[in-house]
Amino acid sequence: MTNKTMQAATLMVQGTASDVGKSILTAALCRILVQDGWQTAPFKSQNMSLNSYVTFDGKEIGRAQGVQADACRILATTDMNPILLKPKQDMVAQVVVHGKPYSDLDARTYRETYLPQAEVIVKEALSRLRSQYDVVVLEGAGSPAEVNLKDRDIVNMRLAGWAEAPVLLVADIDRGGVFASIVGTLEILTPVERDRVKGFIINKFRGDVSLLKPGLDWLEERTGKPVLGVIPYLPQLGIEDEDSASLDSKRMQSKRNESSQEKQADQLDIAVIRLPRLSNFTDFDPLQEEKDVHFRYITHLSEWGEPDVVLLPGSKNTMDDLRHLNESGLAERVKVFAQNENGWVAGICAGYQMLGAKLLDPNGYESDHPELEGLGLLPTETVFTSEKRTVQVQGSSTLFAENGTEIVIDGYEIHMGRTRYLQEMVTPFQIKSLSSDNDLHGDGAAADHGRVWGTYLHGILHNDDFRRAWLNRIRNHKGLSRIEGGLRFKERREAAFDRLADHVRSHLDMQRVYEMMELSKPWNREDV
Repeated sequence: MTNKTMQAATLMVQGTASDVGKSILTAALCRILVQDGWQTAPFKSQNMSLNSYVTFDGKEIGRAQGVQADACRILATTDMNPILLKPKQDMVAQVVVHGKPYSDLDARTYRETYLPQAEVIVKEALSRLRSQYDVVVLEGAGSPAEVNLKDRDIVNMRLAGWAEAPVLLVADIDRGGVFASIVGTLEILTPVERDRVKGFIINKFRGDVSLLKPGLDWLEERTGKPVLGVIPYLPQLGIEDEDSASLDSKRMQSKRNESSQEKQADQLDIAVIRLPRLSNFTDFDPLQEEKDVHFRYITHLSEWGEPDVVLLPGSKNTMDDLRHLNESGLAERVKVFAQNENGWVAGICAGYQMLGAKLLDPNGYESDHPELEGLGLLPTETVFTSEKRTVQVQGSSTLFAENGTEIVIDGYEIHMGRTRYLQEMVTPFQIKSLSSDNDLHGDGAAADHGRVWGTYLHGILHNDDFRRAWLNRIRNHKGLSRIEGGLRFKERREAAFDRLADHVRSHLDMQRVYEMMELSKPWNREDV
């Protein structure tokens, strides 16, 4: 035995475009490698996303890398996504470095000034992961063939070179033009970059693969590279999507099957207002799995319909999205729904802030509006500050508990506002940081016997007992029978990783993938 450090094997998943399935396939490969006995970690050097994940130590990374860490059955760290870009407005994003806000930068400044610094950060994070794990699975961003970005690329082919990683190029056949997208991508790459691509994965296939065979043969002959797998479309993944591009895909898929999406008589119609700057929409994933819920998004007032419940989600810019609600007429409609129509309303993070009486931003941390009236449905007032709170929490709630009991909950916070109460009240949630035993405090607010409530806790609806108690309270109010037990979302999610891994493994030539990584069997890191 020696103390020599061996660098982990690497594999990189790149795509011909955004939303071709890179994140999900990376998660699948992570779980396959773990199933086969390898200590595995995910890595994405730079992620642009409004869907965040909070690490155990209270740092913020892209949701996709948090999910991939879960697939690896390890705790996520900022080394797995050292740079996160969170769009704030056109051409401007908040740059988050190792989980903490660095600066708001426009696209030109980021590219010309910050990318040289980012390169060092990325290499150091990758090196640390490769010293700690057997395999690191890297995910690219967008397309490696963006000719205007290649000279300062830190997330695709240059990264593959730094990582010495064989590249699997993924294309989405559901978009059409799959062969052109693959061949076109290769044509734009340099010979060295082209050589790094070791094979292709055609994703989201529907139909008889034998009908595709002539095209696959042509592609292999044309490029000299193998098609390693044709992955059939897998519905109802049960695993979070990364960002709003995938949310758009979901909505389109829902419209294709509109006849099967009609509300049933014993279902609750739950509508989420899709804000322009919507973030962390994965908060609502469990509701889409509940059999007694008809779930949908509202973008315009014309889509209101007859909801039983209206939810206000998180936002990257609360003030501007509140103005949107006012200007679109949705704000007034929510108020009438809650006050005059006996409707149920809840808000998470920014949605919670909007439900209050007033939002104050005197220093312009969120927008150029120093003060806005909220919806006035909760007795709260929020002031925006420069300090962002990012923390994983656990605690309890009595809000919908019965017989004097408490419901155990957990979740995470990502917000810059500080909310105070305008009258004395019993807070619906008691929480503390996972990393501290001494900060037990109240969170959120509720009114009208729980018909209106809000919280800073992302993931609150991932708590099975709390979600079911809330839904049953609404069902009782609507004269519907309660449902016992119900969905165990967290257990289903773990099973979903195995289902995804089995699906991909059965359609991907894993033997050749292992050969590309020069791996045969797990080795003991200390016996080298």
